[in-house]
Amino acid sequence: MRSLEILVVDDDDADAFMISEALEGSDTHTTVNRVADGREALDYLRRVEPYADAHRPDLILLDLNMPRMDGRETLAAIKTDDRLKAIPVVILTTSGADGDIQASYQHRANAYVTKPFDLEDFESTVRTIDRFYREVAVLPPAD
Repeated sequence: MRSLEILVVDDDDADAFMISEALEGSDTHTTVNRVADGREALDYLRRVEPYADAHRPDLILLDLNMPRMDGRETLAAIKTDDRLKAIPVVILTTSGADGDIQASYQHRANAYVTKPFDLEDFESTVRTIDRFYREVAVLPPAD
């Protein structure tokens, strides 16, 4: 079973904690890093200080509603950057709005997942995403 490095981009501390717990609490070989908004995410991905030593993630879990730079802008920036656009991005958000779903796929999101409100369902959903990208999907090579 291959290991997976995931970047969580979410300003909600509780959600980010639950994602980390779901991934690190299972038998997976998953490393989770977290940033709180889109600007931090782009700095992380582009290895701008303080992220000069950051590893390129295999997968990005991206929330839509964040301060400074929201997930919509972040997704557009990632998918138009030749160095970053191959990284799979899963939108993981509370929004089920048709406009958000359509816009995310138009900006080349790899999947759109609405966060369940129930803790067990939330953990199960996150583990399913992890399992799919670790065991089923073929990912682009790391840089």
